[in-house]
Amino acid sequence: MFLSRQHRMALDLLIYALTNRALFCVVSGDIGTGKTTLLRFLLGRHAPNTAVGMITGMSGTYQELLQWMLSQFGLDFRGLDRIAMEQALVNHLKRQLARGTCTVLVIDEAQALSPEVLEELRLFSNINAGRSMLLQTILVGQSALRTTLRRSNMRQFAQRVAVDYVLTPLDKEQTGAYINHRLKIAGTGTQEQELFSPQACDAIFGASGGIPRIINLLCDMALVYGYADQKPKIDADTVNEMLEDKAREGGWLFSRPRQRRASHSQGGD
Repeated sequence: MFLSRQHRMALDLLIYALTNRALFCVVSGDIGTGKTTLLRFLLGRHAPNTAVGMITGMSGTYQELLQWMLSQFGLDFRGLDRIAMEQALVNHLKRQLARGTCTVLVIDEAQALSPEVLEELRLFSNINAGRSMLLQTILVGQSALRTTLRRSNMRQFAQRVAVDYVLTPLDKEQTGAYINHRLKIAGTGTQEQELFSPQACDAIFGASGGIPRIINLLCDMALVYGYADQKPKIDADTVNEMLEDKAREGGWLFSRPRQRRASHSQGGD
């Protein structure tokens, strides 16, 4: 895990919120900014008296969400209607609390949840009324999640969100540090033996926009080019050659296609 300033901030906010029994936390950001990686890093460090249920990419009804929640907490939902499922979940949460165990629900790719399902989830959170916190929820998703929560009809939900953090891409300096961090963890040696030159890192940043997932892809491909040319170090020329080759092939699959300029020719094709 490479903790940039923004990743460290998100992590500290989530730890603070969970420690202080916040009802809802929201972490959003563009595709590939490291939201799920950060989440798994957080969950790998959670206290032993914390039970975590994690749901990824649920886009169905609230009743289907309840089924997933019961399943994640080891409860049987077969043959139960909505009311019975909610009651079974509440009873389980109360038993956990009586044992001194905090329960956290994590929903990854939460932008797939409809406003109606989110509202039902808010209503279910009313079980936390009073001094006992039965369930804490972390929503992690792309920017569309935050757009949904900013709707006027979602104000009641938004007012219950204790942490609302947008995870942004890495800047140029962080991109270089991220590349060297991954190489060092992989066993390339000390910082004096950096495999990517600073200029190569800058070229990777320019092409990736600081998105960690894209940085990984570009660096992997650059290493292949360097290996093919038997270069001891990846320089800017290697990276630029790779980028030019991909441009001639039509660009990367993750890139937005460039719009062709309209032809003003009066002739044929």
